[in-house]
Amino acid sequence: LKMSAMLETPELPAVFDGVKLAAVAAVLYVIVRCLNLKSPTAPPELIYQDSALARFLLKSCPLLTKEYIPPLIWGKSGHIQTALYGKMGRVRSPHPYGLRKYLTMSDGATATFDLFDPQSEHCIGEDVTMVICPGIANHSEKQYIRTFVDYAQKNGYRCAVLNHLGALPNIELTSPRMFTYGCTWEFGAMVNYIKKTYPQTQLVVVGFSLGGNIVCKYLGESQANQERVLCCVSVCQGYSALRAQETFMQWDQCRRFYNFLMADNMKKIILSHRQALFGDNNMKKPQSLSDADLSKLYTATSLMQIDDNVMRKFHGYSSLKEYYEEESCLHYLHRICVPLLLVNAADDPLVHESLLSIPRALSEKRENVMHVLPLHGGHLGFFEGSVLFPEPLTWMDKLVVQYANAICQWEKTKSHCSDTEQAVSGQE
Repeated sequence: LKMSAMLETPELPAVFDGVKLAAVAAVLYVIVRCLNLKSPTAPPELIYQDSALARFLLKSCPLLTKEYIPPLIWGKSGHIQTALYGKMGRVRSPHPYGLRKYLTMSDGATATFDLFDPQSEHCIGEDVTMVICPGIANHSEKQYIRTFVDYAQKNGYRCAVLNHLGALPNIELTSPRMFTYGCTWEFGAMVNYIKKTYPQTQLVVVGFSLGGNIVCKYLGESQANQERVLCCVSVCQGYSALRAQETFMQWDQCRRFYNFLMADNMKKIILSHRQALFGDNNMKKPQSLSDADLSKLYTATSLMQIDDNVMRKFHGYSSLKEYYEEESCLHYLHRICVPLLLVNAADDPLVHESLLSIPRALSEKRENVMHVLPLHGGHLGFFEGSVLFPEPLTWMDKLVVQYANAICQWEKTKSHCSDTEQAVSGQE
């Protein structure tokens, strides 16, 4: 019996080693799946119509046809790209110096934007201003905006960055209204200021996420809004809030969790302006905005609940459906005549793939539109880097500036050809 027991005991560690090995294998499998390590790297998918402009862009913008290679360990996970952007913004972000401008709106609201001068001569030697609209509840002090502005300045662009109404913690509201999903009033006021102050400048319009919706809606609202505009770039927007609201309540790709986090941030911003928005002594407060709405705000767990109870009432919309329908750029995109670059990431956890049929259909019909869809990048991430640590500049930063440079060159070439034709015609 003793001999039998001695022979059996060595087998127990072997069993435990097998369990450990299985556990390690399981963890490695989860890591590979979560980090999406088996996903290939590839050039972005491009949807466009064959035209002289498209051919020029493909030659002038190498990033459109070159592989986008995210950081090896975590860069293929849209969730990590999104989380890293949301938590950190950018790494080693610079601190460009700008002047803050204040504009009084017709309803008493005070719009603010920051103005940054170019730090070098532009590639075509002309005066060009980027008018930039950040993402939801963002402003010029966010790190991803600072990084992009610094890079644009170094490429010869003046930059004007809108601070969403109510987003800056040190600026009080002067009317009972905050920024909303598609209100273009403040952005329009900033653009008009730039046009008036710099009568020779031409504009490059840039919008990130929610800002992409605002800039596209602004351009499509009126042909006059497109005057002196060279091009427009929209990054990571969802195009239709009405279509997006259903997908944003789903747990697929953790969208419901992201929805909760974004709603929590919005609640904090709204409550920081509680007196201006809900104060009893505020005679300008929308009649539909009541103390009951403030109570509902405290218990809201989604952006849709906040939009329904608070945001839509700033502009008098009778329902959430009406608010989302009217405020989305979906019905304005086809009115944009200037070159339009629509950028999304296939692994963006906030923008459901069904929404990407909108830019795809538009770019298949209109020669001025190109849709760019890299496999990776998350929501406003697009980090680059060799293995673990990302670089300060992202693929997105470089693409926007590269596209803007190409459009400037295109317009200069067209202008030169036109001048030559007129000179020849005059000699004849």
